[in-house]
Amino acid sequence: MKEACGVFAVYAPERAVSHLIFDGLYALQHRGQESAGMAVADGEHMMVVKDMGLVASVFDERKLSGLVGHLGIGHTRYSTHGHSDWMNAQPVYLSSPAIPGGFAMAHNGNLTNTEELAERAGMLPGFGMNDSGVVAELLLQHHLARPDEAIDLVPTLEAVMGWVEGAYSLVFCDAQHVYGLRDPHGFRPLCIGRFGPEEAPTGWVFASETPALDVVGATFVREVLPGELVIAGETGLTALQLLPPATERLCIFEFVYFARPDSILHGREIHGTRRRMGELLAEQAPVEADLVMGVPDSGVPAAEGYARASGIPYGQGLVKNRYIGRTFIAPDQAARANGVRRKLNPLKENIAGKRLIVVDDSIVRGTTTKALVAMLREAGAAEVHLRISSPPFRWPCYYGIDTPNRDELLAANATIDEITAFLGADSVAYIDIANLRVAVGKADEGLCDACLTGVYPVPVKLAGAHASAAAVPGETLQDLLPGVR
Repeated sequence: MKEACGVFAVYAPERAVSHLIFDGLYALQHRGQESAGMAVADGEHMMVVKDMGLVASVFDERKLSGLVGHLGIGHTRYSTHGHSDWMNAQPVYLSSPAIPGGFAMAHNGNLTNTEELAERAGMLPGFGMNDSGVVAELLLQHHLARPDEAIDLVPTLEAVMGWVEGAYSLVFCDAQHVYGLRDPHGFRPLCIGRFGPEEAPTGWVFASETPALDVVGATFVREVLPGELVIAGETGLTALQLLPPATERLCIFEFVYFARPDSILHGREIHGTRRRMGELLAEQAPVEADLVMGVPDSGVPAAEGYARASGIPYGQGLVKNRYIGRTFIAPDQAARANGVRRKLNPLKENIAGKRLIVVDDSIVRGTTTKALVAMLREAGAAEVHLRISSPPFRWPCYYGIDTPNRDELLAANATIDEITAFLGADSVAYIDIANLRVAVGKADEGLCDACLTGVYPVPVKLAGAHASAAAVPGETLQDLLPGVR
């Protein structure tokens, strides 16, 4: 399972935006570690730099100083559609005589009709371009086809984005403006920040998460609405409802895992939401133990909540190597398994002889969790009780988390007893979906939890053996494929 990316955009006259974009991307590094890039424009010309690797390895002072301009966009990537290589790194850049300076685009999410869009664009099957590149090509073709060749991109966006299905939070820029756009369901997050006072703003920022606003000194204004297009330019900020909004379906895993704990979503700080998950989990699945510990970092707030609600002492049981990235988004299974011992080391004096409650955010394949339990046993733990602050992950995601095959999902193919035995734990319990929704503050709607429930908000086409079936709103894959466990 992989998250899809982080995006950042800034319009700030008389400021060195390349350094602002660098800082913004650095704050969003957790959302993608494969590649990083930025496009910067000065009103007439645009320059794009992108490469494989982390933000700090792609950009140095020399490169940033050469990116001159007062507006631009940035991107950190983890691939969900298209190979992990330089050709698919973002931003995507395309030039056109109708758009002086060209335009660049960066995408967080995953489209569900990429092949259909590629066919519409006349691209050959297996061409290898990611879904972002397909959308950029369609935008360019449609814009060139307009007889007046007007510079205004809004009519082109309105036409092309009406064909696009799936999840996307987009930022893009031409030489004079930066743009932000969310899909009609708002699957992926995107927020607006402001430089300067409310009555006289001096610039604007769009970002996947609010900490990226904080690090550049911008003030949070609000979240971009589903289907809304926001434009920052010389005349200030313009917002318009480009696409008819649908029921909002922000990914529930933003609250469980993806977002930073200091991010604010739907008016709630993520850390407090995760702590509440732990409190509800303690009420739902109590167990006698000596110590509650969290798996760094995203399991820690829920562990704090579990300890507070249960009355069992909270303590540290694992030390994290801060120079190792997230094993969850390591590029392959072997790297994830090896990454556990590189990333985490047990505090043996705290663990030896103790009955442990180990709180983590999720179990996907079970690879890292199995290695973690074995490590705790080797350190002398008397018992290991796993408590998970999300329900069992049983269904693939088609909206920006890469889970291509149900066979890889442990909970889709095993009972709780089988999971417990496979992981080598004494017990395993997951928070139920009702309690998770209560913790998030969206009990009835407003969230996409298809990976947990199998209920997909918008149609998707299934790959492989089930390619002819499609999940539709209100139906589960169980309804369509009753033989699937």
